[in-house]
Amino acid sequence: MAVFRKIAVAALALGGAGAAVFWWLTVPERLAPDMLAALGTGDTGRGQRIFDAGGCASCHARPKSEGDARLQLAGGVELKTQFGTFVAPNISSDPNDGIGAWSLEDFANAMLKGVSREGQHLYPAFPYASYARMKPADVADLYAFLKTLPAVEGRAPDHELGFPFNIRRGLGLWKQLYLSDQPVVAFAEGTPDKVLHGRDLVEGAGHCGECHTPRSLAGGTEKGQWLAGARAAEGDGVVPNITPEGKDISGWSEADIAGYLETGFTPEFDSVGGTMVEVQKNMARLTAADREAIAAYLKAIPPQANGYPAQQPKPAG
Repeated sequence: MAVFRKIAVAALALGGAGAAVFWWLTVPERLAPDMLAALGTGDTGRGQRIFDAGGCASCHARPKSEGDARLQLAGGVELKTQFGTFVAPNISSDPNDGIGAWSLEDFANAMLKGVSREGQHLYPAFPYASYARMKPADVADLYAFLKTLPAVEGRAPDHELGFPFNIRRGLGLWKQLYLSDQPVVAFAEGTPDKVLHGRDLVEGAGHCGECHTPRSLAGGTEKGQWLAGARAAEGDGVVPNITPEGKDISGWSEADIAGYLETGFTPEFDSVGGTMVEVQKNMARLTAADREAIAAYLKAIPPQANGYPAQQPKPAG
């Protein structure tokens, strides 16, 4: 009996130690004081540009909103994934149902660290793994712009997630693997400013890699296959490879890419389709210099083979 008692005590001790290590590793991390100081005060005009680059209305406006209704950020758009259904929340300036009572610090922690005002991990369906690479001043600009938008009452429905994905604390381990503020593509010294500006937009606010990069089983982007294309998060389709190796745009010039982002037409005069329709609408609101920078970046990144399996033809009949 004494032996069994010792084994039991040892097992409890190991279990307790393991739980303590898990708790320590998964503590939600907030911004350091130097990052908070770098936020500045924010500018609403510049913030609208970040709002458009990030496509905030595409997820946080009510589904199928058009015109001025796209600025009523009541949430409600659903993203159905292998992990469950995520629902975009109300981020309007309503102080009760939206983020109207949030401080700039609260907002910056959500954008750059994936931590809510209450100190909980946010689910990375909100693409903070990309936003973490944004400049702090751009985050402050976006916050300033959001404060000018109308308050909308009503909370969006909760996420529909099963175990273990409904345990937010475990996201601390996910962040250890996939959350970084470092650029994905490292360019040599002397790289043109236009390319670096495009990197800021594509890797940060534009969060293009969230759709165009394949994901691991844990749902993190595989940065070794950056922008190589991926299975669509919903349905059976694929998101195209947009590196210089991608067959869909390999023959496009920088002007072709910039023109597509502005007009929605390819060099062959096909029109934008699928979920890219919303993205293109947002990109069309950016400056010509922004779109040209995105194009320059996409032509400068390493080529990658397709990040998704070859699609089998559907049987006839």
